[in-house]
Amino acid sequence: MGSITRRSFLQTSATAALAFGGAAALGQTGANARSNFVLLMSDEHNPKVSSIHGHPLVHTPNLERLAAQGTVFESTYCPSPLCMPCRSAFMSGRRVHDIQCYNNCNVIPFEYPSYGQVLREQGVHTVQIGKVDVYRPGAGLGFSEMLMPGDRTPPGDENICREPLAIRADGATRADGFGPAEGNPFAGDDRAVDAALEWLATRPAQLSQPWVLVVQVVKPHFPHVVTQELWDQYADGADLPAYGRDVASANHPYARDLRDHFQTDLFTDEQIKGLRRGYLGCVEHVDWQLGRIMEALHTHGLAATTTLAYTSDHGDMLGKFGMWWKCSLYEDSARVPLVVAGPGFTPGARVRTPVDLHDLRAAIFDATGAAQPDGWLGRSLRALKAGDPERCVFSEYHGHGTRSGAYLIRKGDWKLHYCMKAPHQLFNLAEDPEELNNLAEANPGKLRELEEALRAVCSPEEENNRAHAFERRQLAAIEQMKSATPAT
Repeated sequence: MGSITRRSFLQTSATAALAFGGAAALGQTGANARSNFVLLMSDEHNPKVSSIHGHPLVHTPNLERLAAQGTVFESTYCPSPLCMPCRSAFMSGRRVHDIQCYNNCNVIPFEYPSYGQVLREQGVHTVQIGKVDVYRPGAGLGFSEMLMPGDRTPPGDENICREPLAIRADGATRADGFGPAEGNPFAGDDRAVDAALEWLATRPAQLSQPWVLVVQVVKPHFPHVVTQELWDQYADGADLPAYGRDVASANHPYARDLRDHFQTDLFTDEQIKGLRRGYLGCVEHVDWQLGRIMEALHTHGLAATTTLAYTSDHGDMLGKFGMWWKCSLYEDSARVPLVVAGPGFTPGARVRTPVDLHDLRAAIFDATGAAQPDGWLGRSLRALKAGDPERCVFSEYHGHGTRSGAYLIRKGDWKLHYCMKAPHQLFNLAEDPEELNNLAEANPGKLRELEEALRAVCSPEEENNRAHAFERRQLAAIEQMKSATPAT
């Protein structure tokens, strides 16, 4: 972008954003029209922190423009609120417990086919740029092009023990991960989007088949370090969460576990304020990258033949209930933003029907005219009812920081956290969007209804036992790997 500022770029990109409304795709029109597909996926974006969801401070004009020309899915959940499990499930089309990618440890790799490979084998040109972080290295995933793959170095996270619960030695020091930085704190994301813009400028004209471009950026993931310009802009964002450590939901055993695991009770008020302030700047940075992609699609005449989607892999608690980052089934952690514009997506629409990231991947197959393999999850977003009170979505967590597994079922306004070694939690999100009042004891009938929906997906007991057993295998493999590595 040279010397162009974010502000001036946002002004020049306003016209480009208007190009997505009512676009015809590959010579077709209507809800079943085919198109190319661009997906921008960020990391750790709490959906409540955007102007399209009513945040009073954060500046996300490109999300607003994309929402005006497409559909906002207001109740979108990740397969698991942790990077590697979520991304692995999305990549493979299967549940986290099915593929056994439970945590951020990759000492034991897997060979599942990826959606990039499956699409390529059906004649769709597939491109992935940036962070990968799944069950095997990006180079082996079978995409047509894999650019700048960001793979986790084996064995990955070693702090995965839950029996007894591991405590991160660096937890308290993370509280200083905020503030203005010298130089460019977003250099990695800039390089990834630069590569995407170069690809859009050259490769589509050379292709005779539909294509899918997936661009991965790391922000707003911790640390919340930003430019001086963005730091100054969000001085009013240096606040404390509305709901802290004193409410009941903050003291559920799993919440207490996570607070202990990350040592977040040691964070001072000033550190909490700084982290929250920096996060707003990180979110605006991601919005700016979205605007760059929208501008490129417009400039190169691709907007009319391309569906564009924005989402994230999970959210961030941002100090709510004394908790930080992800790893929880609370809304701020397990829910993600999702906006899609293109054929079959009604401009300006907002859909409350619960969906998950498998439905987004199914939409990629649908848009390009490809077929998902038998047994893969998800129903194309274009085929979903806008208001379906019977639809259930599922998420699960078996990763670091809690003593045992938990499962999420969302159906209509109701949401169940089915906890294997702690009391279950039941929330009515229409009446209690902040999840302050556990209604499990007061509503046994609704609890049974949602538990039945859970058991239609899996046996929570069996899958919890499998997860603990696999974790023990991983810990043994880590020790074996260390013993085989010569001391330096």
